[in-house]
Amino acid sequence: MKSDIEIAREAKLLPIKDVAAKVGISEDRLELYGKYKAKITNEWWEENKDKPNGKLILVTAINPTPAGEGKTTTSVGLSDAFSRLGKKCVVALREPSLGPCFGIKGGAAGGGYAQVVPMEDLNLHFTGDFHAITSANNLLAAILDNHIQQGNELNIDPRNVVFKRCMDMNDRVLRNIVIGLGNKSDGTVREDHFVITVATEIMAVLCLSEDLKDLKDRLSKIIVAYDYSGNPVTAGQLKCVGSMAALLKDAIKPNLIQTMEHTPAIVHGGPFANIAHGCNSVRATRYALKMADYVITEAGFGADLGAEKFFDIKCRKAGLKPDCVVLVATIRALKYNGGVLKEDLSKENLDALKKGIVNLEKHMENLKLYGVPVVVTLNDFVSDTQAERDFVKDFVKARGCEFALSKVWELGGEGGVELANTVIDTINGCESNFKPLYEDSLPLKEKIEKVATCIYGAKDVSFTKESEKMLKKLTDMGFSDLPVCMAKTQYSLSDDQTLLGRPEGFTLNVRDVYISAGAGFVVALTGQIMTMPGLSKNPAAYTIDVDDDGNITGLF
Repeated sequence: MKSDIEIAREAKLLPIKDVAAKVGISEDRLELYGKYKAKITNEWWEENKDKPNGKLILVTAINPTPAGEGKTTTSVGLSDAFSRLGKKCVVALREPSLGPCFGIKGGAAGGGYAQVVPMEDLNLHFTGDFHAITSANNLLAAILDNHIQQGNELNIDPRNVVFKRCMDMNDRVLRNIVIGLGNKSDGTVREDHFVITVATEIMAVLCLSEDLKDLKDRLSKIIVAYDYSGNPVTAGQLKCVGSMAALLKDAIKPNLIQTMEHTPAIVHGGPFANIAHGCNSVRATRYALKMADYVITEAGFGADLGAEKFFDIKCRKAGLKPDCVVLVATIRALKYNGGVLKEDLSKENLDALKKGIVNLEKHMENLKLYGVPVVVTLNDFVSDTQAERDFVKDFVKARGCEFALSKVWELGGEGGVELANTVIDTINGCESNFKPLYEDSLPLKEKIEKVATCIYGAKDVSFTKESEKMLKKLTDMGFSDLPVCMAKTQYSLSDDQTLLGRPEGFTLNVRDVYISAGAGFVVALTGQIMTMPGLSKNPAAYTIDVDDDGNITGLF
């Protein structure tokens, strides 16, 4: 069996200008990064922003397991299936992070014969967006500490600095550090922290900004610290918004590449859904909606994280209205939720499937809360049996959702035609009555409780004294109308990653709360979730290499 990178390397790519021409983008509206990558200029948007929107289709999934689900693979294959049916389609995805690429998860270009290409470029440096975000973040951190060193005119309390440095790599030893050691000229000694780039507020700001003006406005609102009187200090007060925007002026432009079947793919932004809002950029989605009749996009991890934040943060902030949701599951993952060991997942086990399918059931129920039609798809594996497929299909149909089988990993767009036709029929036959889960006016604490009880299935929510205090402070500061961004393990509906299936009767534990004023949401940290991941005992980096001719191996 060929690896993903071998399959991707055999793909015959079209020049990106020819891919752009499929959706009406002329070469003079592209900024080329070689033959197969480009950024779309601001001028293209100004010329096309008044066009009607296409249909917006979100692809989400059950909670991830070691068995694999294939959400990005399904997104890519579904877009190719639309193209095969003669539909004008664009897929809009997030950019991969180097952290999981060299860690445990691998890349994020799809898989098999449903990939976006060039795969190696995308999974590594791509067009430099993440480097720009990292640089802008760390510039602000450097300006902050320099301000304290140079007289501290803003009276910043070094014990109450909340802005963190970042890097786009898993490095647990940087979670909690001490800086400023050495001579007096080396700065003020204080505790500091690192987060992974995809969890930074700068990433969220870039992904939620409408244009450069909005970007600068959001950057200026970032709260970096509090002064000795407890008042917030912002990036705007530190006078570095312009220089940060200069670093981000190209990163804010959406990137255009292609699928292996030459469907246009906009890949832009990459916040994690377990610790950030988990969606590609608003600009990318808006651009795609003006280009195509159908836009396929995805949101990170399970529907309890990515889809919830897509609906309650991205759609709320950007005024987007999704027309359909595709919920991806695999029989292997459902059996894993039913207690089957990874090495035994290839064996037929209807009892385990019946036990584990409750995870899919809960996600189906959750998505219906938003008023958007739901199509469930099984990402098919050769080890799946017909009895198992029939059981899942009957289960889904009995609960009022449409069902289709997907074989895009093996067959590319051809393997997604059944799913594409089902999605089209669903959109044509069911009107979307999208609405967010909660109103802006709901108090912050009640928003957290709403997500926890309605989406996760928690019995109740426990708040630490620190989180209660911060919720009151943020309310007093005027932030109570913002949505909440829940930081939670992706592996369970609860905040305990060992509780698989559909946990019930549990208490969700909120240990801390903080404001992302530039992004426009309040973050609630639950359980043991970390904003800087660590590497496993045998990270993917061990198997990645490059030969004497410059060919990369081991990337997946």
